[in-house]
Amino acid sequence: MLNSTPADGEAETEMTQQFVNDALPVTRRHALSRLGAGFGTVGLASLLQLTAAGESRRSRPGPLAAKVGHFPGKAKQVIFLLMNGGISQVDTFDRKPLLDKLHGKTAQRQQKRFGQLAEAGMLLRSPFQFRQYGESGVEVSELFPHVGQCIDDVCLIRSMVTDIPNHEPALMMLNNGHNQQSRPCLGSWITYGLGTENQNLPGFVVLCPGVPVMGPPLWNSAFLPAVHQGTHLPNQERDPRKLIPNLDTSRISPAKQRHLVDWLEEINRLHLEKQGGGADELETTIQTMEMAFRMQTEAPDAFDIRQETAVTRERYGDGDFGRGCLMARRLIERGVRVVQVYFDEGNPWDHHEDIMGHRILARRADRPIAALLGDLKARGLLDETLVVVGTEFGRTPVLQAGGAISNGRDHNPRGFTTLLAGGGVKPGYIHGATDEIGFFADRDPVHVHDLHATILHLLGIDHERLTYHYSGRDFRLTDVYGQVVEEVIA
Repeated sequence: MLNSTPADGEAETEMTQQFVNDALPVTRRHALSRLGAGFGTVGLASLLQLTAAGESRRSRPGPLAAKVGHFPGKAKQVIFLLMNGGISQVDTFDRKPLLDKLHGKTAQRQQKRFGQLAEAGMLLRSPFQFRQYGESGVEVSELFPHVGQCIDDVCLIRSMVTDIPNHEPALMMLNNGHNQQSRPCLGSWITYGLGTENQNLPGFVVLCPGVPVMGPPLWNSAFLPAVHQGTHLPNQERDPRKLIPNLDTSRISPAKQRHLVDWLEEINRLHLEKQGGGADELETTIQTMEMAFRMQTEAPDAFDIRQETAVTRERYGDGDFGRGCLMARRLIERGVRVVQVYFDEGNPWDHHEDIMGHRILARRADRPIAALLGDLKARGLLDETLVVVGTEFGRTPVLQAGGAISNGRDHNPRGFTTLLAGGGVKPGYIHGATDEIGFFADRDPVHVHDLHATILHLLGIDHERLTYHYSGRDFRLTDVYGQVVEEVIA
C-alpha cells in the first residue's frame, strides 16, 4: 500500500485511515466507537488537520533546535579526539628527567604508596626524546613534532585522574561520567542542553572505522530522548554513499520521497492520537525519519572529503584517523554541535608489551591533530570550537609485570594528560603536575568529572543545572561531583 500513489487527497485519506484501522487491534470500545455516527467524519477531520499543518509542523522547532545555554559560552561546538587504549603521558606530553637517572631501579618508595600499582618496581625511562616548542617552551616528545608546532594554542592538563584502571569502566567514565552502562554520554548531554545549529545533519556524530571497546554504549543517549544519541559512521570509507547507507536517492525523486515521508508521518500521528499520546519511541522515530530525509541533501557534501584540495588532504594524511579529523572540521563548519573521533577500533594504544608501539601510532595521529588545529585557526573557528584530545587513563612509569614482557607499561589511572585547545581555554598553559616519575597527580588533580564540568561550562552550561528527571530522581552528567577548573579558562 505504501508504494502506491493516491489519485487525490480523498483517496489518500481513505487509505491512510484504513491503514491505521487495520494496524490497530479491535477492542469492544473501538467497535462501539466505529458504530457510532460521525466516526468517519471525525477521522477525516483529524487527518485533514494533520495534512494542512504539514508544512508548519516541519517548520516548528524540533528537539534538536538550537537552544540558549545558562550563560554566554566561550565555545559553540566540540571536537573530541579519543586516543582509546591508554596513551602514555611520560612518553608524550609529560617529560620526567628523573626516570632517566633511575632507569632500571626499583620504585620502592612508590610501592608503599600505591601497592600493586607499582609492584613491577623496575622504573622504565622513556625511549623518546623531548624538546621545547613555541614561545611557551612546553616540552613535547619526538612522537608529536607537528602537535609541538601548535603547542602555543594548546592547554595541557597533566594531572588527570580516573577511578578504575580497566578499559571498559574507564572509557565509560570518560564518555558517560559513570563507570557502568545506562548513562547518557557527554555528546548526548550537550545536544540535550544546546541542540544543534544544523537541522539537516545529526547534532552528534561519532567517527570510528569499527567500534572501540564497549562500542555503542559510549555514544548512547540512555534515558535521554533517543534523538540525542550519537550517529556512528565508519570513517574508513572515502565515498559518502558507502559511509552512509541508503544515501543514494537516484531511483526516487525528492518530491516523491517527501510525499511518502509526510504520508507515513500522518499515519504515525494518527496512531499517537489513538494511543493517547506519550509514545516517546514513536515520536523519536518520526523525528529520525525527518532527519534521514533532510540528510540526503546535505550529507553527501558534508562527508565528501574528496572536495578538499590535494594539499589539504595531504596535511591530514590518508589514514582513518586523518579522514576522521578532516570530516570533523567539515561537520563543525556546517553547524554540527559535537563530533567525536576515535583513533581506531579496539584498544590501539594499549601497549603492554612494548611501548615502542606508540611510535607507529603517533605517526598516524600527530599530523591530523596538528592539521585540524591549524585549519580551525586559519578559518576563524578555533575560538568557538573546543578541541579535546583525551585518553581513558595513562600508563605507569615502571615495566609491565609478568610474563616475557620486556618493554611495556601497564594502565595508570592516577595521573595522565589531556589536551584542550580553542573554545576559551588558556593557550600555552600547563595545569597540574604528576610526581617526579609520573606515577600520580601530585598537584591540582583533575578528575574526569571536573573535565566534564569544565567542558560544559565553556559551552555556557552549568553542569549542576543540566538535569533530566528519570526513575524518580534528577540525573546529570557529573552525578553529584565535578568542579569547573577555572584556571584553564582564558
